[in-house]
Amino acid sequence: MGRISYEDKMRIQTLHEQGLGAKAIKSRYPAKQWSLNTLKMMCCRITKTGSAVTRQSGSGRPKSARTAQNIAAFGDMICSQEDQPGTSKSSHQIAKTLGMSDGSVRRIAKMDLELSAFRRMPAQVLSDAVKLKLLEQCKALLRRLTINKVKQVFFTDEKNFYLNPPVNTQNDHLWAKGKKKEVASS
Repeated sequence: MGRISYEDKMRIQTLHEQGLGAKAIKSRYPAKQWSLNTLKMMCCRITKTGSAVTRQSGSGRPKSARTAQNIAAFGDMICSQEDQPGTSKSSHQIAKTLGMSDGSVRRIAKMDLELSAFRRMPAQVLSDAVKLKLLEQCKALLRRLTINKVKQVFFTDEKNFYLNPPVNTQNDHLWAKGKKKEVASS
């Protein structure tokens, strides 16, 4: 049997308040195929709380992974990325350290700390010295080119080849608040 809908719970509550028991309610609606035990539990809930819809406080499975202590420990591990680059841990490593599942770690990040996972995007690092050197090269190029020579020049993009290939960016994520454009490039 599936879940009982809100309308059916209200119908059961009305019938119970009219003095009908679980067996009588079940016999009135044979097409619904409600379990007798479920109806008995709902009648007890209506008697105790006065409602078939509201749950008792403290009912349900208690939180075991998303405790305040785990959230604080996770916040310390994930926020170290901002202060000390290269010391951050992946969500999988944090889960191992804290002794919980990867899903719980991601739920803490998203729901409790309101963080989002962003893939690091490679970017060219331009220091002041490199900027000055590029400016000088551009000025020298402009001095050499005349109007007639400009039509004969063909520019192409450069491609860098690395002996050590870069890290797979699909596996390299950064947890941060805000939007993707606000996250610093690697």
